[in-house]
Amino acid sequence: MTILLFALGGFIAAAVSGAVGFGGALLLLPVLTHSVGATVAVPVLTIAQLIGNLSRVYFGYKEISWRPVGFFIMGAIPMSCLGAFSFVTVPKELITKAIGLAVIGFVILQHFKKIDIPNNARVMVIGGGIVGLLSGLVGSAGPLGAMLFFSLNLPPLSYIASEAVTAVMMHVTKIIIYQRYLDIGPAVIAIGFGIGISMIAGTWAGRKVIERLPKSVFKKVVSLLLVLAGLQLLFAR
Repeated sequence: MTILLFALGGFIAAAVSGAVGFGGALLLLPVLTHSVGATVAVPVLTIAQLIGNLSRVYFGYKEISWRPVGFFIMGAIPMSCLGAFSFVTVPKELITKAIGLAVIGFVILQHFKKIDIPNNARVMVIGGGIVGLLSGLVGSAGPLGAMLFFSLNLPPLSYIASEAVTAVMMHVTKIIIYQRYLDIGPAVIAIGFGIGISMIAGTWAGRKVIERLPKSVFKKVVSLLLVLAGLQLLFAR
């Protein structure tokens, strides 16, 4: 029953993140934490998300916007290392609430046209560093990364695939560090891999959804889900 729950959770999480670029971790992390504990849940989730994001890259490879991806990764990889090193000792609840508040604030300001994130190398490097650090600390900062790429006004498939590339790079970095310092065993790898396989089907389903959505509707859906994700993070216990 637990295996089926993990597989179903992985499919749903990937369908959501495959359609809007984030949200998979927010759905899976509570289930994993309840089942295997918080310390094990984050490495399992990282392995599963690596596979899920690789499938998003595969399905949208031709649409990737490589320039912002490259600058984002320059900041994200070293800072995700720092975050992963500090994973065990950081007050995750406080950081999670701060991420939620930042995401909600961004959507509100963007809706009222009070914020305009410049599309330049400096912003992407700094933004990547912040997302990478927080991702390493609390397991995922998907809404923040999505927020940054969403502000670039890319076509839906390009936005999904480009953000997925950065997620893959951060997950690979974190897995290497978690393996070295958290003593990840075969059981953790097997659970993460199993969930990841179910996420491939979910990613395919998510892609079918966004192929049918007009860009204007897509932007409204992403904005709404960013607010919901922010609220979940803000009031999570």
